[in-house]
Amino acid sequence: MAKEHSFDITAQIDKQELKNAIEQAKKEIANRYDFRGLNAQVDYNENSKLIHLTTTSDNKAEAMFDILISKVIKRGISSKALKEAKRETVGGGNTKITVTINDTISKDDARKIVKEIKDLKLKVQASIRGDEVRVVGKSIDDLQSAIAAIKKRDLDLPLNFANMK
Repeated sequence: MAKEHSFDITAQIDKQELKNAIEQAKKEIANRYDFRGLNAQVDYNENSKLIHLTTTSDNKAEAMFDILISKVIKRGISSKALKEAKRETVGGGNTKITVTINDTISKDDARKIVKEIKDLKLKVQASIRGDEVRVVGKSIDDLQSAIAAIKKRDLDLPLNFANMK
């Protein structure tokens, strides 16, 4: 009997790398000439998975968001892990951007991934296990084909392919 191989599809991100990216973004914002003397804050709430960017204008808030995205990418985290949830004007004419951290696969997204894998007509089975999708097959080549096909699809998730056995 042939041995079965498997891998997991997850959306988890390295939380320490995210914290490092946020700290680097804070340092860059503090040192940039166009932010000198301005109120520019980056607040990270780990429990609620939110980042709040607050500054004096909409353009500055957008620049802060771009800095944050660039630091996250340099730390090896997909930019798809951060989503702008809300942009609002707060007291004193300041602008606040609320950024959500997407590090789980929802049930609907997991179903889409399973459907995509089934549509490939490969000899693999995909199953949902909590917030991850396990793909099992006898051929490593089929598993690698499934990985390549899922990577090509734009699912708007920071997908990781782990535990290849």
